[in-house]
Amino acid sequence: MSTVRKELRDDGVLVVTLDKPPANAIDEALLRDLTTVVRDAAADSAIRSLVLTGTGRFFCSGFDFAVPRRDDVVAVDLYELYRDCHIELFTFPKPTIALVNGHAVAGGLVLVLSCDVRIGRRTADRIGFTEVVVGASFPRVAFEIVRLRLTNLALGELLLGARVYEAADGLRLGVFDELAAPEDLERVVMERAARLGAYPREAYAFTKGQIIEDAAARIRAETPEEAMRAMAVWISEESRAARRRKREQLGVV
Repeated sequence: MSTVRKELRDDGVLVVTLDKPPANAIDEALLRDLTTVVRDAAADSAIRSLVLTGTGRFFCSGFDFAVPRRDDVVAVDLYELYRDCHIELFTFPKPTIALVNGHAVAGGLVLVLSCDVRIGRRTADRIGFTEVVVGASFPRVAFEIVRLRLTNLALGELLLGARVYEAADGLRLGVFDELAAPEDLERVVMERAARLGAYPREAYAFTKGQIIEDAAARIRAETPEEAMRAMAVWISEESRAARRRKREQLGVV
């Protein structure tokens, strides 16, 4: 059963919905499903733009703490799957819009920032990067995406401070381009997606490619040794202890 649903609207907008209750948390299945959907959409001429959203209270809660533990191994396969999924979304040659209709935390916020345009709700939805708190390192692909989207000040505040913010702070931090009233969110996003999708596709793809070119090149240039240094943080004793405490808080054994 797929963890991702898709719906192609009449105006060429493909709505891609993360559908992995209760929080659309990231695991291997979701990464594989999302990679397939995005890759297929890039090759489909009927699709003019892509909207990424989630079901339930969460857009995406980040890494799934309920999956089998990997504290004592360096999960190269998961690292590579994560990188492949995010580079597909980040370099997607058509307009991408994040319709953030719930909380977006940790890896969930990376998915948001992988999109060209990010629109959230004027509600108490929460956003933030909590990786440092649970002893997780930022993979190269995630760091390059986030660094491109945010200022250095916002980058330091979000990544090193590891706090969780209300959606309204997302405008100040540069996470969101716009906030809409909950009842208007879908309309606002779909109008933006249709407008961007109506632009000449070659011009949009070329211009987007120039914007992300340097970041994408650094992602693709990552060596196995560099990747291993990032993964080694995950299995340090302090990192394992931090995740044990988090699992205890969540009631996950």
